[in-house]
Amino acid sequence: MDLEERVADLERRMAALERPEPAAVTHSTGDFWALEGLKAQLAELGAADGGVLFTGAVRLPTGQRYEWQTGAVAEDLFERDWSLAADSFAALGHPVRLRLLREILGGRCTAAELAGLEETGTTGQIYHHLRQLTGAGWLHTTGRGRYEVPAGRVVPLLVVLSAARP
Repeated sequence: MDLEERVADLERRMAALERPEPAAVTHSTGDFWALEGLKAQLAELGAADGGVLFTGAVRLPTGQRYEWQTGAVAEDLFERDWSLAADSFAALGHPVRLRLLREILGGRCTAAELAGLEETGTTGQIYHHLRQLTGAGWLHTTGRGRYEVPAGRVVPLLVVLSAARP
């Protein structure tokens, strides 16, 4: 890594350290606008057992914007084979893979850039992690060793991270 890349990396790290913790979106009592909208939609569907809604509007450090929402009826979720989600969760279950996803969303998207990161392992290990994430649909290749999180997975990834927050 040349001096210019090292300085840019240090600047990114300093900015991350100075950035305040992400604020949770909170609501006051009676201000359940998303929940009330979901309940109205579920009532129209006749979904007596309820459902869930996930939505988000995000601007990445790279400037890209994503808006996404999805919902599911509880009955459908309880009838689904949950074991089918195991590979997707397993792909996210390693600290290096989470770091790679964060770096890719932050603009480092080539295998060479990712291989230059500290504490991510050997090039072979990085490629192993990239294959796991790609196989589970959290990444796809855009050619010439470049990776990106598919548009339809950006907000869901952030939802999963929010749900897993200690």
